[in-house]
Amino acid sequence: MVEGRATRWFLRIATAFVLAFIYFPLVIITLYAFNENITQAWPIENWTTKWFSIAFRDEDVRDAFLLSVKAAVFATLTALVLGTALAFAMSRFRFFGQNALSFLVVLPIALPGIVTGIALNATITTVLQPIGIGFGLATIVIGHATFCIVLAYNNVVARLRRTSQSFEEASSDLGADSWTTFRRVIVPAMGTALLAGGLLAFGLSFDEVIVTVFTSGADQTLPIWIFSNLARPQQLPVINVVAFVVVLISIIPVYAAQRLAGPVEGDEAKTVGVAAP
Repeated sequence: MVEGRATRWFLRIATAFVLAFIYFPLVIITLYAFNENITQAWPIENWTTKWFSIAFRDEDVRDAFLLSVKAAVFATLTALVLGTALAFAMSRFRFFGQNALSFLVVLPIALPGIVTGIALNATITTVLQPIGIGFGLATIVIGHATFCIVLAYNNVVARLRRTSQSFEEASSDLGADSWTTFRRVIVPAMGTALLAGGLLAFGLSFDEVIVTVFTSGADQTLPIWIFSNLARPQQLPVINVVAFVVVLISIIPVYAAQRLAGPVEGDEAKTVGVAAP
């Protein structure tokens, strides 16, 4: 397809507009993280990095950050285990109700977060608390895993569907049992899909707010700390710094996942040690 000069300029302008629409607010919050004044006014007159050291020394910020990291790590591991097992079952076997099951697995990512949060809150209160599991890290992980599973499942099932089963058949013909075939052939073939799904799940869990509000109880993750302190003018510079750091942390897994999940010709063959044609 050959575009005319006017079309190319239109596409460039449209692209620039879309990028500005998405990222201009993030640029503003980044600049305010270096604003010396407590009040937000434009243009910024004085610049400083003192708020970064203040945020780092704030014990509440550090505790919230560590809780967010713990919740994201455990939610990601849970999602990878459950999502991978389900993806393997869906791509390697055929059974009644398969399409309906696939729909039910993907549905949580499309449900409004407040609906998921209310449902989880009711479940924790009526089912988990009576057996000794109260609000805290465990319930945050459970809540985050409900939608992180979708990311792991989608990445792994897509990779399995485009990976030839001939490698598994060849492994069996050579005398490998099911576990050896899974460990030496299947896992390497879907390694980048697992990593990409895990990175996306970590990023989504780390900055989740709505579900966390209903599952955290008195504990505060970093996004909840930001939300709770928005009404305190004295904390606004620290909030800007924390928001800036959250943006940086979120960029890393999403960028890495995008690079890893991209289709590469012959990648299935390369991952199991077979030269691609």
